[in-house]
Amino acid sequence: MAKEIAGQLKLQIKGGAANPSPPVGPALGSKGINIMEFCKQFNARTQDKGGKVLPVVITYYSDKSFEFVVKTPPVAIQLMEAAKLKSGSAEPNRKKVAEVTWDTVKQIAEDKIVDLNCFTVESAMKMVAGTARSMGITVKGEFPGANQ
Repeated sequence: MAKEIAGQLKLQIKGGAANPSPPVGPALGSKGINIMEFCKQFNARTQDKGGKVLPVVITYYSDKSFEFVVKTPPVAIQLMEAAKLKSGSAEPNRKKVAEVTWDTVKQIAEDKIVDLNCFTVESAMKMVAGTARSMGITVKGEFPGANQ
């Protein structure tokens, strides 16, 4: 028999570094999820991605059990790593803080396409370029895709 889903919870945690302190502990504790069990499983599953911020979707059931899905790092964080930035621009329309190439955008798009709402790499590249633009990062060159 299928378990009854009590709800879902979305968090962003650094890979291999989940611990019961805030924000993880209070978020899970208020839903009745075993915090230490989640931390152990999450850290074991993400030890190879240590230090990267990873979104995780936790589905918890009425019998206090849970399952979770670890997604790829957010596009904004991947762009900041690629451009070697600490943060995006405070005024992205006026102050540009970095430049990336379309090759970099394509790598990020191919990595992230499983979590994006699109079907082709070109459309994923446009989404990544839009995120870059909203962060004050300029994408150098012409769009390499077929349909502009």
